[in-house]
Amino acid sequence: MNVIINGKKEDIELASPTVAALLNLYVLDGKAVIVERNGQIVSKNDLAMTPIADGDRIEIVHFVGGG
Repeated sequence: MNVIINGKKEDIELASPTVAALLNLYVLDGKAVIVERNGQIVSKNDLAMTPIADGDRIEIVHFVGGG
């Protein structure tokens, strides 16, 4: 499926097309992230239930530490 992730067109294959599966693909599952799907923020509790469809726009913001 073709989606836009952080402004970049990506062709991804997910066995279960959900936001949680996408985070797993990018090795971000379990990390502090904020995900927006088509302009709507997805709550942490809904990641596994929120589907991803062809043409969706996904924004992922994750936090990194440093000093």
